[in-house]
Amino acid sequence: MADLIEASELARLLETGPMPVLADVRWTLGGPPGLPDFERAHLPGAQYVDLEQELSAEPGEGGRHPLPAPAVFQQAMRRIGVNKDSVVVVYDGGNALAAARLWWMLTDAGHTSVRVLNGGVAAWAAASLPLETGAAAQVAPGDFVAAPGHRSLLGAAEVAAMLGQPSSASLIDVRAADRYAGESEPIDPVAGHIPGAINLPSMANIGPDGRFLEPAVIAARYAEVGQAPVVYCGSGITAAHTLLALYEVGVQDAAIYAGSWSDWITDPSRPVATGRTP
Repeated sequence: MADLIEASELARLLETGPMPVLADVRWTLGGPPGLPDFERAHLPGAQYVDLEQELSAEPGEGGRHPLPAPAVFQQAMRRIGVNKDSVVVVYDGGNALAAARLWWMLTDAGHTSVRVLNGGVAAWAAASLPLETGAAAQVAPGDFVAAPGHRSLLGAAEVAAMLGQPSSASLIDVRAADRYAGESEPIDPVAGHIPGAINLPSMANIGPDGRFLEPAVIAARYAEVGQAPVVYCGSGITAAHTLLALYEVGVQDAAIYAGSWSDWITDPSRPVATGRTP
């Protein structure tokens, strides 16, 4: 099953079944919260998932968006009605940045029937498909069980061990070029990147309409990264977006450094590089 689903395909699925669980993960770094947007307009039958409260733990050890405890995530998915055999379709406002976080967490937890709406609610609305307003309808609790560990996940020590090793996998920083270079850092207290990391911004995989570019275009961007690349960003959110793009073009052995830059810089002994080259 492809992990992206187009608006027209989702509309057919809603008509013919099996009925998916629709998870709305609208989120903006630094706010405002996505719930008001959800209540103004969302896909029919959708449930809102709070990225900050349900898909992240408190900032601290592990960076700005550490993964939540499995029990917290399990409860969130049960709240929105996810069962062990549910098809889950995840979406956000448009570019799949937040939706990819939930896609990654669900698949890491062993739930394989997960798809991301390509272009999000913007693509759905552009296709003149129906929207609902107001709070989410109550649904019967699901029986989803979170069993994380199905995807490759690295910590800071494992990334540090890669540095300077010619045989190591490619380390990819997926933030914008100015943040990678240390020319601008609006979020974290230290600017720069992990030495040796190459810069392939995740948002370059998205077109002006918020949808992913054609697979051949995306594949060409990663043609030189080799096997089992490791991706990181600021706090782990955007890294999942790149993982989704890689997965769509057949690179299914990539790993995420979940704490990413915001975790790396918590230890001042870890090296930092600046400039637009590794």
